[in-house]
Amino acid sequence: MPKKILVTGAGGYIGSITSHLLLENGFDIVALDNFTTGYKKPLELLQEKFGKERISIYEKSTTEDLSEIFEKEKDTVGCLHFAASLSVNNSMTDPLGYFKNNFEGTRNLLENLLKFNVTNLIFSSTCASFGNAQYLPLDEVHPQKPVSVYGESKGMTEKMIKWLGELKRLKYVILRYFNVCGALEDGFLGDAKKPSPHLMQNAVRGALGIESFKLTFPEVDTPDKSPVRDYVDVTDLARAHLMAINYLLVGKENNDFNLGSGKGNSVLEIVETVERVTGKKIERTKGDTRKGDAAKVYASTKKAKEVLGWEAISRNLV
Repeated sequence: MPKKILVTGAGGYIGSITSHLLLENGFDIVALDNFTTGYKKPLELLQEKFGKERISIYEKSTTEDLSEIFEKEKDTVGCLHFAASLSVNNSMTDPLGYFKNNFEGTRNLLENLLKFNVTNLIFSSTCASFGNAQYLPLDEVHPQKPVSVYGESKGMTEKMIKWLGELKRLKYVILRYFNVCGALEDGFLGDAKKPSPHLMQNAVRGALGIESFKLTFPEVDTPDKSPVRDYVDVTDLARAHLMAINYLLVGKENNDFNLGSGKGNSVLEIVETVERVTGKKIERTKGDTRKGDAAKVYASTKKAKEVLGWEAISRNLV
């Protein structure tokens, strides 16, 4: 009998692509999304491809009463928790909204998971919880001193999860992403947001004339004055989630892993690479400067490779 996984934020970019991989690997999906930033269409496409009986869709927020879902989906064995507000810049203008959705939403979800004995959790976290790098590459023991409300909301949530792992029966893996890019190789699913919060997607759209491209980074202390980030393909992230839930289902210990390519590229390097690959000059205009950006971050992937057996294998533009 297939194992059933609750996926919060299943209609989003990473959530939908990870759901696709889970379905390919024999899991059934309980999809939870309030569709404020995610979409129903990817989930409907998954139903068409894999069968409606294998993916149930619930339109709810993690801050709402979830008991009805858990009572109906009694054979759920774990949860992949993607649902969150994710813009660093927006978090600085709507801090209470970010704490409500990211921290309180997870607290409510955890309460329901424990109540209904769904004790395996994969939590979608972020490198923004580290803040400015004290050393590079960033490993899992690097101090967490966020410089944005988004990073703070995720860091607070990590601490709550770890306490529940210590005091209750919660089993967890925390996965901290660096900057995500890419799509399924056949184009079946990808990043549908317009505009996307992700640089590489917006640069490609700008090069193809789909929408205008704006530079929003603050000037920082790097060689070209633009922030340096670690870009990891979404299919690699999806594979990490599959490996992480399987890791917990065989009884492995609670853990946390940084997920990146292990190298950094600046914003302007990405823009120039997109121009070179597409053969198109991107018209660059200056947008509102983002708040809460760290200058330079990229991941140490040593622990993920040694313990989880994961490393980034997909080829990106850079």
